[in-house]
Amino acid sequence: MTSIRPSSCTAALFAAWLVAGCATSSEPPINGHLIPKPEQSKSISFLGKSDVDHLADVEMRENTQSLKLLMSKLYRRNPRELRKSTADSVEVMVDWVFEGDHGWKFKKINEVQGVEALYLAFSPDYPGDRVLPLIVGLQTMLLKAHGGKSDFFMTDSIDPQNVYNAARNIEIAVWKLSNARDDKGQLYLLSNEQGDQERNLSFEREFGKMVGRLDLFALTISEKSQRLIARVTQNLATALFLPF
Repeated sequence: MTSIRPSSCTAALFAAWLVAGCATSSEPPINGHLIPKPEQSKSISFLGKSDVDHLADVEMRENTQSLKLLMSKLYRRNPRELRKSTADSVEVMVDWVFEGDHGWKFKKINEVQGVEALYLAFSPDYPGDRVLPLIVGLQTMLLKAHGGKSDFFMTDSIDPQNVYNAARNIEIAVWKLSNARDDKGQLYLLSNEQGDQERNLSFEREFGKMVGRLDLFALTISEKSQRLIARVTQNLATALFLPF
């Protein structure tokens, strides 16, 4: 990403503002040093971001929210999977996965992440909770595609090819979710429902939002950095998850 360096005058004014802000802070000192108030820290952080960084923040945040929603919906549609994880409720499970202090390494799935976790979710021999590796795989894949970060600044560089590949992998995962079956002909996980009397495509729509955000962001940083994206065309029925 292109960094914009402030002029020496701007830097001096910024330093003066920071010193003044700290000097008038009503917050108690820590180890003898005054610290900025939370709103001052937020302003400092804001100054370190370009428009593309803000777009990355929004894209990653919104896609994470989509995965939280999808995880909740999948557990409600597949309650047997939640019972395999012995969680008290859907809300407790989702909160533990996204907010817990585990570094996205779960012993229940042998600490696999990314596409390896996605393959596990649809493995015929896997007896555990399939929702867990699916969501963990998608979220850790997104993090890897964004350089392992979810908060971005002008010093960060994101490869548009990785973001593009992540969007394609979501499409493959959605196809498997709707088509992959066990040896008894049953879907591994229930999601969309299309019947004569009832039609529920909410899963497909939410995944579609994620793909759209990723594609838009990939194109944006491709143009910004003048790095071309190698477009991939695959048959979803035989497609393999793309590497990073």
